[in-house]
Amino acid sequence: MSNTESERKGNRLSKIVTRTGDAGTTGLGDGSRTTKDSLRIDAIGEVDELNSNLGLLLCEELPEPVRAALLDIQHDLFDLGGELCLPGMDIMKDAQVARLEELADQFNEDLPMLKEFILPGGTRPAAIAHICRTVCRRAERSMVRLNNAEPLSEAARRYVNRLSDLLFILGRTLNRAGGRGDVLWQKGKNAA
Repeated sequence: MSNTESERKGNRLSKIVTRTGDAGTTGLGDGSRTTKDSLRIDAIGEVDELNSNLGLLLCEELPEPVRAALLDIQHDLFDLGGELCLPGMDIMKDAQVARLEELADQFNEDLPMLKEFILPGGTRPAAIAHICRTVCRRAERSMVRLNNAEPLSEAARRYVNRLSDLLFILGRTLNRAGGRGDVLWQKGKNAA
């Protein structure tokens, strides 16, 4: 890396107020600029919002295996954000998707079989996990829209799909860890 490139990257991190986006554009990792309402920036923003919500969840008292999984996921989401910020770059790997699948299997193994739909809630950590799940689904929808215009890596697309499944399982896991069961949906409860 040249000194000029190193200085540019260092300045990018040390100088937060740049005024370069005042006209409604923002810079991508490859140096190009795009509008702040572009599909790519939408997807980056949704992934960032998901990561911030995971940070909120990490403020709660959590079982250590859940905490460790969420911290790893936060790092993965920075990888994903990097991939979204660098058009044409494949940063996400199949191993990251496989790790989510393994975590889902591990956490789901101790849960009772689900026979009904559940409502998002129960304990505070479980409710936050469900918020993270819905934000993850929104990020996935943004990435699908972007992929329809500009191809994204298969690993990136699969990752967010698996992550929303894992967050659903973690919501159930956190209710159980908090001494609560699932909050079951009662069809037609208020229809009469």
